[in-house]
Amino acid sequence: MLAGELPATGTLPRIAMGRRSTHTPQQLRELILDAAQDIIQVQGLPGLSAREIARRIEYSPGTIYNMFENLDDVVLHVEARVLEALDKRLSTLLQDGNPAGKVSRLAQAYLAFTHENPRLWNLLFEHHMPKEAALPPWYQQKLEGLMGRVEEALAPLFPPGREADRQRAARVLWAGVHGITSLSTADKLSVVTTESANRLIDDLVVTYLAGLACGGGAAPAPGMQAVEATPPVKA
Repeated sequence: MLAGELPATGTLPRIAMGRRSTHTPQQLRELILDAAQDIIQVQGLPGLSAREIARRIEYSPGTIYNMFENLDDVVLHVEARVLEALDKRLSTLLQDGNPAGKVSRLAQAYLAFTHENPRLWNLLFEHHMPKEAALPPWYQQKLEGLMGRVEEALAPLFPPGREADRQRAARVLWAGVHGITSLSTADKLSVVTTESANRLIDDLVVTYLAGLACGGGAAPAPGMQAVEATPPVKA
């Protein structure tokens, strides 16, 4: 579960089942998403079906399609909850510090989040929309919002007019960190190294930012050597 950040944990109120007539359309949508999230958390994406959601909320399967376009739409809204929970965590890490320290904190928080919520986080990469279907704009905005957190941390390193370079740097860092966290959450990191995921992430951040500075891609990052080794995440 999303470690105190989504309705499944009780931090946000879950909708009581009650009689059908007591549920507003918004409450019914939340009931459906709660059930879908719980199924995915336990069984993964293959265990999700409209019939199983309907059984859990004690409505007919047709009710789900009255609230959402299809099952893919349900999954996208569960993914949105995951993205919002991660964004909420990352948003608290940008108030103080130099760029290297901020990026390191973001990366370590990302690693911890994926370890706490492996199935729900993997959902974002396991779920594929039909080829003819594009991701809705509201979903794209949530993804861009997460990238924006990294761009915000990197902003002092890039002068005005270098926005495209900053965007690219943010995505390079995210891709590198995601690769490490994916191996770590799959318990496959030990196949390639005995180092902890935390240490690899710190090395990635420091080395990449130093490379940007040396290559003229960005201003030197203050405090680049001040990123302290992070205690290993418990798998």
